This record gives sequence, structure tokens and C-alpha cells, in this order.
Amino acid sequence: MTLMLSRYIKLYYLFCKQNLKVMLEYRMDFLLGVLSVMLQQFAGIFFVKIVFDHIHALNGWTFYEILFIYGIAATGRSIHHIFFDNLWTLGWQYIRPGKFDRLLIRPINPLFHFIADRLQQDGFGQLFIGIIVIGTAMPHLSISWGVLEFFILVVMIIASGFIFVAINLFFATLSFWMVDSLPIVWTIFNLSDFARYPLTIYHKGIRHFLTWIVPYGFTAFYPAAYFIEGSGFERLALLTPVVAIISCLIAYWFWNRGLRAFTSTGS
Repeated sequence: MTLMLSRYIKLYYLFCKQNLKVMLEYRMDFLLGVLSVMLQQFAGIFFVKIVFDHIHALNGWTFYEILFIYGIAATGRSIHHIFFDNLWTLGWQYIRPGKFDRLLIRPINPLFHFIADRLQQDGFGQLFIGIIVIGTAMPHLSISWGVLEFFILVVMIIASGFIFVAINLFFATLSFWMVDSLPIVWTIFNLSDFARYPLTIYHKGIRHFLTWIVPYGFTAFYPAAYFIEGSGFERLALLTPVVAIISCLIAYWFWNRGLRAFTSTGS
């Protein structure tokens, strides 16, 4: 088990090294990609600022509390964006043209190979903005930040990232039956925008859906609520790592089901 883990870590390092070489070969594209995502994220924050220029609070949530939620969402998303962005391409770049077959004849886990095939530089822009936004909001929250609080925050962000990964993997796996599930993946992924704001502003049915069916609530709102005094969601927020683990296990189980059902397109 230890030897296998060591082997996959070394392999992933080699994949990343090769991907970084390709990125840095076209440095202007790399910088433009990072900057474009940063501008996109900034536009969303600017919209929130405009709203709060006209109101003092949104259903009891202050500007900096919502900014903190937004920052955790952006930072968690960046983990998915940088390291697991290839999930978007399963149907149209691998299964439809017949490229997925080559992953099945190599002596490594096909999911690992598929994910390691790509490193997305645009996600670094999202990561930078997320860190800046969290750093801006933190001094305005009613909490004393110590080593434990920073550790919990890091764990929450990592768990957030893997929930994004698990949800995308689950719905991308549908491509094994329908060749390309990108429209479904994109539709589901857009639901994550709801979690960048307090779930308490939505109807009860939406809150339950984003908590227990497609758990995007645990990618931003609940992790942030743990650090916000009087939110009432501190205990539920502690389930975030558990939800991440369960989501990943379900997604991986579904992936294996899809893998067994896969038949080559013959392209």
C-alpha cells in the first residue's frame, strides 16, 4: 500500500512537471488565463459591494461575512479548477473521439491518469482572489484567530475543494452511458453559485437541496458559518470534512460503475 502510494505521488509529480513545462512554454497565455479568472472573480465581488452600498445587511448577514463566504467558495473551487479541471472534458475530449481507450491499457488507475493529464493554470487566479478576499474579511469577523482556527479553516477549504470534485466526477461519469454529459455537469455546477451567499436567504426547499442532495452548501456557506458568531450552523459546519469523504466515496463508486458499463465509440 505504501509503495503504491509512493508510486502514484511520484507519477503525479512527473505529470505536473510536464504540464507546467507546457504552460510556461506559452507564458503570455498563462498570465492572461490567470488574470482573466481574477477579473471574473473581482466582477462578482464588485457586484456584492454595489448591493451593500444600498443596504446594511442581507437577511442579517453583513458585507464582510458574505465576503468571507465568497472567499471560501473561490478558494475551494480553485482546488478543483487547478488539479481536477479535466473532469469537464471526459465526454467530448476522451470518450467521443475514442481517446479514453488508451487510459484503459496502461498499468495505472484510469481515473488517476485522466485527472493527472491536465493542470489548469486559470485556477491560480481563482486561488489568489480567494486568499485575498478571505484575508480582507477575517479581521472584520468576531473571532480570535489562533493556530487551531487557521487549521480548521484550511481543513474546511480542502474539504470544500473535494466536494466540488466529487460532484463534478459523479455527473461527468454519466458520459459513460450518454457519451457526453457536459450540459448536465455545467447545469449542476452552476448551482454552486447559490452557495456563495448565505443559504438562509433562500427557500427552505433550496436549502435542503443544497445541503443534502447536491451538497454545495458545504463548499462555502457552512464552512464560513463555523467562524461567524451567532450563525447557528457551527455544529452542522463540522460535518464538512465528513460530507467531503462520503461524497468522494459515492462519486468514485459511481465512476467504477460507469467504467464497467463503458463501451468504446470505435472512433
